[in-house]
Amino acid sequence: MKTGLKQTGKTDVVLVALVLILVVFGLAALFSASEYNGRVRFHDSAYYFKKQLFATALGLGTMYLVSSIDYHFFVRLAPAAYLLSMLLSTAVLLFGQEINGSKRWLNLGPLSFQPSEFAKVSVVLFLTWQIERSHKRTDGFWFMCRTMLTLLPIVGLVGSNNLSTAIIILGIGVILIFAASPRYIQFAALGGAGIGFIAIFLAAESYRLERLAIWREPEKYEKGFQTIQGLYAIGSGGLFGRGIGNSIQKLGFVPEAQNDMIFSIICEEMGLTGAIILILIFALLLWRLCVISMNCQELSGAMIAAGIMGHLAIQVILNIAVVTNTIPNTGITLPFISYGGTSIVFLLGEMGLALNVSRQKNNPPTR
Repeated sequence: MKTGLKQTGKTDVVLVALVLILVVFGLAALFSASEYNGRVRFHDSAYYFKKQLFATALGLGTMYLVSSIDYHFFVRLAPAAYLLSMLLSTAVLLFGQEINGSKRWLNLGPLSFQPSEFAKVSVVLFLTWQIERSHKRTDGFWFMCRTMLTLLPIVGLVGSNNLSTAIIILGIGVILIFAASPRYIQFAALGGAGIGFIAIFLAAESYRLERLAIWREPEKYEKGFQTIQGLYAIGSGGLFGRGIGNSIQKLGFVPEAQNDMIFSIICEEMGLTGAIILILIFALLLWRLCVISMNCQELSGAMIAAGIMGHLAIQVILNIAVVTNTIPNTGITLPFISYGGTSIVFLLGEMGLALNVSRQKNNPPTR
């Protein structure tokens, strides 16, 4: 007996529509949040918008290309991609460009590249490859430990200068392990070990403990200025906001408003209503990815969709939690919305993978 997979040829219109809505929403919010900084720094109010528009166009092309190639091809390349992500992360530590005290970028001629974004995708593919090779032996505690241990090298490399991405990578690992083997007792034990690891990691550097202090009492620290101004922006937006383009906090009060704190500007300009609409769009996108994962009858496809869903969910929750000061500041961007060319290209590439998975169906058994 032999089973195979073939493409249905049908595009998941709902997924495409949600992605395009987020992309358009993000470009509009970015232009509004960044026009002051662009005008002051580069004498061009559309400076950040034009760069993000170019990256978005490149990302949409990547999404189309990836969606056209059988996702099994990318799974087969997963070990090489994971090794490459470790090499790139090492290169950042040695040769990376330092911006605002963090080394996260590699310069490639006129372009800059953030390897941590590639690391997220490579981890999803690598864990999918690893779980698939385990066949059905995914119900033991050793499987859970072994799978997480394979992530420690990239977590250590990325986490040395980018704690937020390290947390996301660990979260992706936990979600995929649970999707492959939903055993609650073992999962709770793994979660406890993960919390202990994060606690040790936080205590290893004094500036990470300082962030905890700033989170508790931001008004007592100079570095709490960004958090306080972000909260002012959220509070002043009210129910319907000041109107698009009318933010006051983006005029230098919220530093780098187009980056991590862009959600606060959205709240100020569009109010609670706009914030809820954006959260609902994200929720619908996560629901669609969940549907794709649950309906996929092949393990590797289900794992890819679940990993992408986990990545987006963790990053959205962490960003909004940071902006609202629910958790300490981790320097994490809001997917599809915050400024970042590398981020939008790889996010749209992940959406291409999800579209690819959604196009697959099982052939009837043949003898």
